Amino acid sequence: MPEPGRREDEQGRGRDAPSPRAISARGWGDVLVRVYRNLAADNVAIVSGGVAFYALLALFPALAALVAVYGLVFDPAAIDRQIEAMSGLLPEQARTIIEGQLTDLAQSSGTALGLSLAISVLIAVWSATKGTKALMQALNIVYDEDETRGFVAQNAVALSLTVGGVLLVVVALALVAVLPGALRLLGLGGGAGMVVSALRWPLLAVVMIGALAVLYRYGPSRRAARWRWVGWGALAATLLWLVVSGLFSFYVANFGSYNETYGSLGAVVVLLMWLYLSAYVVLLGAELNAEAERQTEQDSTVRPDRPVGRRGARVADELGESRRERG
Repeated sequence: MPEPGRREDEQGRGRDAPSPRAISARGWGDVLVRVYRNLAADNVAIVSGGVAFYALLALFPALAALVAVYGLVFDPAAIDRQIEAMSGLLPEQARTIIEGQLTDLAQSSGTALGLSLAISVLIAVWSATKGTKALMQALNIVYDEDETRGFVAQNAVALSLTVGGVLLVVVALALVAVLPGALRLLGLGGGAGMVVSALRWPLLAVVMIGALAVLYRYGPSRRAARWRWVGWGALAATLLWLVVSGLFSFYVANFGSYNETYGSLGAVVVLLMWLYLSAYVVLLGAELNAEAERQTEQDSTVRPDRPVGRRGARVADELGESRRERG
């Protein structure tokens, strides 16, 4: 017997799901169909292009801040080697641009923490927030929200996310740089050393999932979703980003003709294309989270629970259509 007030065809679609894990296979089918349709309705391809453009403008200030912060603890001249160790998924032309900029920054940077360094880092981070703000606005589009945060609040969130991102990369680089040396000091070699060393890559993937979850939770202008409702999109985006980046790098190395087509701008075009694909994947993960929230009637926002229409988030206040309803 169907529940009172609910049609029989709506049974088993996760309408009462307290988390994405509780959504049934039929419910996830509804979610994926809506995600596919929203990619066009939200103009995700065009929005990703705008995010990629602002990300390109923000990249070099972010690299300057990264080198400055990294140089406080480690040798800044070694940062390009650590980036190279992590850049197997980055196209060769794009890696050349980034490594060249990192080398120039490392050679001109100092490790002393002084007023001038602090000011330089702040300016670099502030410049890099433009890319973060563009991504926040893109998330508003995905979640069907208008930007309601004031100037101070919006920039505080953008600045916090940017600083967190820079520190996250520093931690990731430290993991890549320090772990092999620590293994040698501990005398771990052979098979044990290889296993432990290999674990850093899954650990870096976990770090990326956590970073995307934070972005999905605090980036859009809405009442924050519970962590369980942002983790699945972060996981999907991370896995898809690894696959897409690897395939794009393989394509550029073996079949691409960007240098022949664009000449000296070929490397810049490759970098911009890689940023575009990365932005698209991040927004795709956000679409997945948004439609998963729409699949349930339960309050997916932070406690305390609120009734429909008072939850402060469009995707939490609206119930998404099922395939049967749309059909």
